[in-house]
Amino acid sequence: MSTPQHMIVIGGGIGGMAAAQALAKLGVRITLLEQAAQIGEIGAGIQLGPNAFAALDALGVGENARRRAVFTDELIMMDAVDASVVGRFAVGEAFRQRFGNPYAVIHRADIHTSILEGVQASDLIEFHTSTRIEKIEQDGQRVTVTDQNGKTTTADAVIAADGVRSVARQTYFGDAPRVSGHVVYRAVVPAADMPQDLRVNAPVVWAGPNCHLVHYPLRGSTEYNLVVTFHSRDQEEWSVTDGSKEEVLSYFQGIHARPRQLLECPKSWRRWATADRNPIPQWTHGRVTLLGDAAHAMLQYLAQGACMAIEDAVTLGEAMKACDMDIEKAFQLYEESRIPRAARVVLSAREMGRLYHAQGVERAVRNQLWEGRTSERFYDALEWLYGWRAENALARPRQADALIVPA
Repeated sequence: MSTPQHMIVIGGGIGGMAAAQALAKLGVRITLLEQAAQIGEIGAGIQLGPNAFAALDALGVGENARRRAVFTDELIMMDAVDASVVGRFAVGEAFRQRFGNPYAVIHRADIHTSILEGVQASDLIEFHTSTRIEKIEQDGQRVTVTDQNGKTTTADAVIAADGVRSVARQTYFGDAPRVSGHVVYRAVVPAADMPQDLRVNAPVVWAGPNCHLVHYPLRGSTEYNLVVTFHSRDQEEWSVTDGSKEEVLSYFQGIHARPRQLLECPKSWRRWATADRNPIPQWTHGRVTLLGDAAHAMLQYLAQGACMAIEDAVTLGEAMKACDMDIEKAFQLYEESRIPRAARVVLSAREMGRLYHAQGVERAVRNQLWEGRTSERFYDALEWLYGWRAENALARPRQADALIVPA
């Protein structure tokens, strides 16, 4: 067994850059290949749980993210039909003491930049844009990738962080993304354009029948992230396009005027027809392994997609160290550590989406689930998710915790 000298990471998004950073910290030379012409991220805001900060700290870029994040006071769920409070939970000092890190929101471009700064500071990472990988081949000792221009790159192993439409996942596992039928509209609006009574320092979810709205501050509260989701009446395919205000308005009839006024705020929208992946029992084929959305694309209802990708990267690095840089053993340990946890988040996110979009009797049941619940009970329900640390990344928890919903 020889120590790997060179590894390829496919995908220059949050997960791919985090993986490059984690492996370069071990002394491995990294070729990072990104299909976009420029380094960057599309999208708007994302939420960072304390598990994400633990992972960012392990990569050495936690302070970069903290400088750009907005630390929230609460998490709030409202009923979008009657504007009543379903539940609100403090994420201040008691939350930080419990989980060792804060809850925050950040622009997606800012978290990407925070990790990119670490990547750019490494002499071991070579970043190439405009490189779309179309073929992956391996011979047991080396892996070769071929891009759209026929150029080949060979290394000791490949980390495929190439998203929902992963070439590696299609090559080795052949399953298709699961199109959810849920459409997400995202926009960022200046704080001055937000209704005064909704300028709160918290992610606020307005849960409605087959739809919901979310808003929270970004960039020193000078902007607000606005996300609306609905069950499409059409047959959808996974895609990202420009949105239509008329389409959004057509799906939010019967919603209370207080949240509905948010739909008038953006001057433009981006539209995501969402998809996730059914969990699979294997992410690795030989010297190629999956990471991030390529491994476990998930719906947005637990706000954990980016958090899980960063966790993946740190866990992969920990597995390499624990296995003395033996690639095959490390990839196996990485799988054993990550697959059950990631699958749980994928399935829990689906269930949370059902709760957000409940109607009729299910709406009443949902509201009663949170009625009178203390912040401490909320913390207990989230221990399995937010209690992750780099030092326990390779642990295989056996406790039979409930899903996030009841407690």
